Amino acid sequence: MSKTALVTGATSGIGKATAYEFAKHGIQLIICGRRQERLEAIKKELESLTKVCTLQFDVRDKRQVEKAIASLPNEFKQIDILINNAGNAHGLDPIQSGSLDDWDAMMDINVKGLLYVSKAVIPQMTERQSGHIINIGSSAGKEVYPKGNVYCGSKHAVLAITEGMRIDLNPFGIKVGAVNPGLVETEFSKVRFKGDKIADTVYKGFKALQAEDIAEIIYFVVSRPYHVNIADLLVFPTAQANSTTLKKNI
Repeated sequence: MSKTALVTGATSGIGKATAYEFAKHGIQLIICGRRQERLEAIKKELESLTKVCTLQFDVRDKRQVEKAIASLPNEFKQIDILINNAGNAHGLDPIQSGSLDDWDAMMDINVKGLLYVSKAVIPQMTERQSGHIINIGSSAGKEVYPKGNVYCGSKHAVLAITEGMRIDLNPFGIKVGAVNPGLVETEFSKVRFKGDKIADTVYKGFKALQAEDIAEIIYFVVSRPYHVNIADLLVFPTAQANSTTLKKNI
């Protein structure tokens, strides 16, 4: 029987690439996001490879999350793999001039959104005593860089929550881990810099990780034998040594 994976933030970037990678391996998909037209387009492309269900909701709204997951058709109700991928960065400002709206957006999506989706899915995993949860963190969850204050804080929280989940869910045989990418070339920077042209320079002069690179790693993690749990994985492009050290070919 094919496994079923729920992927949040599936309309672009790492989430979308993960949906495509899972589909290649016949994993049944529940793809989630706010943009219904993108969800439908992805579903149309992947239906020849696997069964696909779309759920449109905003992870920041706990009632939307609960209602959406409760509405799943019977053939999609058993979620074997949860990929908590939805996340964002807003702004790159020193703490004294940061925007409260930016801070709210990062904490609401990166931390509370992850918790809301997990809370809606975990009970069925504990009942079955099986399941696999992967939280998409960041290298920003392992160090703090200038002007990264709240974003780094949100991703440090993701790692702490991941470790807490792994401890609490250990008696149920549920695997929990985090995949933490460095610089990945996606829409991430366009969101962070709110469409400003500076976003176009972020990945210039070096080969950044691609969403497909992370998707392949996520599939590797979920395809390990039952007795193997990759608890924490950090991945950089070769050009990147840490958050502030980057070899550019200029």
